[in-house]
Amino acid sequence: MNIGIVNDLEICIESLQQVLASAPEYRVVWVARNGQEAVDCCKNLTPDLILMDLIMPVMNGVEATRKIMQSTPCPILIVTSTVSGNSAKVFETMSAGALDAVATPVIGKNDKTDIGKELLRKIHRIGQLTGSLHKKPAIPRSIAKPKVQIDGIDLVVLGCSTGGPNILVEILSALPENIPASIIIVQHMDQQFTPGLVQWIDSKIKLPVSIARHGDIPEPGKVLMACTDDHLIMTSTLTLAYTKEPKENFYHPSVDVFFSSIAQSWPGEGVAALLTGMGRDGAEGLLALHNRNWYTIAQDRDSSVVYGMPKAAAELGAATDILPANKIGTAISKHLFAKQSKKQ
Repeated sequence: MNIGIVNDLEICIESLQQVLASAPEYRVVWVARNGQEAVDCCKNLTPDLILMDLIMPVMNGVEATRKIMQSTPCPILIVTSTVSGNSAKVFETMSAGALDAVATPVIGKNDKTDIGKELLRKIHRIGQLTGSLHKKPAIPRSIAKPKVQIDGIDLVVLGCSTGGPNILVEILSALPENIPASIIIVQHMDQQFTPGLVQWIDSKIKLPVSIARHGDIPEPGKVLMACTDDHLIMTSTLTLAYTKEPKENFYHPSVDVFFSSIAQSWPGEGVAALLTGMGRDGAEGLLALHNRNWYTIAQDRDSSVVYGMPKAAAELGAATDILPANKIGTAISKHLFAKQSKKQ
C-alpha cells in the first residue's frame, strides 16, 4: 500500500515512518509539510492512503481533505495529536471525506507501541475496505412475538460512512420536532469518537440525540446513534441490542446487519436512507427493507462525498427514490405525515 504523510512536525513524521516501517506491506511515497503540499503531491501521485494531520500552516487538514476529495479522491485517515481537543475539526474533516481518526504515535511516549498498533490496525481496516473484502451479514432466522407496544410509532433508519456527519445534520435539521417516528443511525466510526459526534449533532439540531444503549426502546421524536464497535440490531422483542456477530463482517457497526435485523423484526413499515460512504455496506439491507414495502432512499452522486454505499443500493434497485442530501429530510417528513394522515 502506497501511503502519503501530511504533517508539519518532524518528530511526528519520523514517528509515523518508524511505525510504517514495521509493516513491509506499507510504503511511504511522499511527505507533505502542509495541506497545500499534500494537494499538490496528490496531483502528481495519488497514494492508496493519506495520513492527514489537522493543524498545519498554509492549509489545515480540513481544507486539504476537502480539496483532495474534490480533485484526486483517495482514502484519508486523520492522524493527529489533537484529536480529543479538536473534535469539531475531526468531524469536519470526516464530513469532507476522511474515513477515521487516530492519535499520532509520538517518539518517547510510554504508550508509543500501543498507539502504533492502533494506527496499523486502522490502516489495515482501510486496506480491507478499499480492497472490497465484504461478506453478507447474518440475518436472524425467526421472529418472536413483540413484547414492546409500537402502535403509532414509525421508524426512520439512516446508514452512512465517509462524509456522514454533515449530511446527518442537514437531514435531521429538516425534520420537525413533532415527527411521529424514532430515528436510529448507524455511522461507521470508531467507538471512541462516536460520543463526541452524538454531542456535536445534538448541539446543531432541535431533535434530542443520544447514544443507543442495549435494551433501548424506539421513541417518537428521539434520535439514537450506534456507539460501539459491535453491531447494533433490532431484536425480536423490538428493543435495541449490540452483538459481536457476525464477526467476519468488516464493518463495525454494520449498516447491513442493522437494516437486515429491522427487516426481520420490525412488524411495520418505515423509512430507510443509505447515505454517503465508501464500499457497499447497507445496500443489501436497504434492499431487504425495500422488499418489505419500506420507503427507501439512496443519496445521489452529486451530493455524496463518496458515492459508494448509495451507488451500490441504486444498482441493486433497493431505492424507492434517489435524492440529493438537501431533499432527503423533507422527503422523510412528507412520507411520514402522509402515512399518519391515512391512519386518521
